[in-house]
Amino acid sequence: MIHLDTNFIIRGLVMGTDEDRQLRKWLAAGEPLGTSSIAWAEFSCGPLDPLIASSAATLLPNAEPFLQSDASLAAKLFNSGGRRKGSLLDCMIAAVAIRSGATLATSNLSDFARFQSSGLNVVTV
Repeated sequence: MIHLDTNFIIRGLVMGTDEDRQLRKWLAAGEPLGTSSIAWAEFSCGPLDPLIASSAATLLPNAEPFLQSDASLAAKLFNSGGRRKGSLLDCMIAAVAIRSGATLATSNLSDFARFQSSGLNVVTV
């Protein structure tokens, strides 16, 4: 299972981007794709073109929920990462991916590389 980070969803829906090409490869290979409810909420804040929103909903129909155990792990990641301003959502996205055993696809490796020591598998293009 590959979870898409918010930026990967956004860029993956733009024809011709590296993320678009990678998504097409995964889809052709039958790779299961998903996202966290946190990334979905962030994506949904838009602004969104209705066609892009519809494409994203078709691609990712069921976002993985954010559980209490995810909240606890996200807090640990946030605190151990120096409590960086603006990083809590990344900690939450990482926690859901870790719990669900998903690899996280992101366009911003620097946002998530620090979570690899906590068990996050990350892929970027």
